[in-house]
Amino acid sequence: MISVCIATYNGEKYLKEQLDSILVQIKNDDEVIISDDGSTDETISLIKEYAKNDSRIKLYKGPGKGVIANFEFAITKSQGDFIFLADQDDVWLAEKVEVTLDYFGSHPKIDLVISDLIIVDEQLEEIEASYFDYRKVKVGFIQNIVKNKYIGAGMAFRKELKAKVIPIPNNVPMHDMWIGLIAAYEKKSALIPQKLTLYRRHNNNTSEIQSKASFIQQLKWRLVLIKALFIRLF
Repeated sequence: MISVCIATYNGEKYLKEQLDSILVQIKNDDEVIISDDGSTDETISLIKEYAKNDSRIKLYKGPGKGVIANFEFAITKSQGDFIFLADQDDVWLAEKVEVTLDYFGSHPKIDLVISDLIIVDEQLEEIEASYFDYRKVKVGFIQNIVKNKYIGAGMAFRKELKAKVIPIPNNVPMHDMWIGLIAAYEKKSALIPQKLTLYRRHNNNTSEIQSKASFIQQLKWRLVLIKALFIRLF
């Protein structure tokens, strides 16, 4: 069984495309956990319409404390052996679930994977052919503290990792960075080179490809992160 965790907030414009791309490739006993953080558009109505016809979709009222807490809440509700994170505005390519599960099956010591993504615009036109190449993505603990490359839109992990990453400290820079680093510390993270997601960029994205925060702010975030990691890991 797999769980797909989506954190939504005013995502009506693109959510249908994402849900359609996910539902067509998961099984009847899988689940899509959606935690909505107080949408004021038609997001909730759209989800309820899907849920009325598809019992795999489970909608929850999120904590209303931002994207990190919203994803954390969705993860806590998951029941699957494998947990996939999904952004509300992306599109999964048709082989994403199959390729990811095959990788886990052939690499039993790996707890977390990140698959490559194609960066696209609002109309799904290609901007960059490979997120991995564009960001020079590598796994590893120290290098991803210095400059994070772990991206939730391409992330999936085994249920065993959930107990190690939850709760997610509310003052870390981002949930995907935290989850990736916990797995990386134990050398249990890996990259899947196949491009399995259309990573959509538009004016209302919650996340940034390149952080616009100042050097001082980024340094403060790293210090907070290192402290939180030390407490959790040691």
